[in-house]
Amino acid sequence: MSPNPARPAPARPAPARRSPAGPSPAGPNPASPGAPEPGLRTLKKQRTRQTIAETAIALFLDRGFDQVSVAEIAAAAEVSKPTLFRYFASKEELVLHRFADHLGEAGRVVAGRAAGVTPLDALERHHLERLEARDPSTGLTDQPESLAFLRLVYETPSLSAHLMDYIDADTRALAEALDPDRGVTARLVAAQYMAVRQELAHSVWTRLAAGQDTDAAARQAAAETATAFSLLRNGAAPHGF
Repeated sequence: MSPNPARPAPARPAPARRSPAGPSPAGPNPASPGAPEPGLRTLKKQRTRQTIAETAIALFLDRGFDQVSVAEIAAAAEVSKPTLFRYFASKEELVLHRFADHLGEAGRVVAGRAAGVTPLDALERHHLERLEARDPSTGLTDQPESLAFLRLVYETPSLSAHLMDYIDADTRALAEALDPDRGVTARLVAAQYMAVRQELAHSVWTRLAAGQDTDAAARQAAAETATAFSLLRNGAAPHGF
């Protein structure tokens, strides 16, 4: 699973019951004089959504997910409960929408790979690039807030359960990009990759949360990535299983 916990965005093609607001529409800068009224409304909605999300996550990080009510979030964000639910379909979505930047990412990497590059090679290269960039979606980050955010997701049962919706949708998108005509074969390959990606991220975060140095964690993460993709390519037998 995965997230950029440093800002609203914490891994999927969203299920139909959840539909986060998209990016600003193209056209004139809504903040500029004479901008069309729809642009101004869109900008206001985006700001309201961001305020609600940032308020909620700050409260969750301070007091815990289960200790904060939707009514408290709405009051702190200065909106009504019905308004809050117009932007976020559930309390869990207040947290998990941060994964939106990575929705369908694996499928896009496979679909956009260069000629002659295998899907697994493209995915491995992309994962190593994200590690190099210290992208929190990999679990590798030196930002205390990002580590705390990941702890919130990993250690809150309802959030971990809802995260599976994101993973499932990402798996379907990756299977489609691999080969829509291969049916269960493509889905099995996609499911294996998504499981590997989640385990790699959780492994890195666990070590960082326990106090491992970020550079040491990065080196170990790169080695674990090599092992993971070897397993994906060749199976368990060469590793003694």
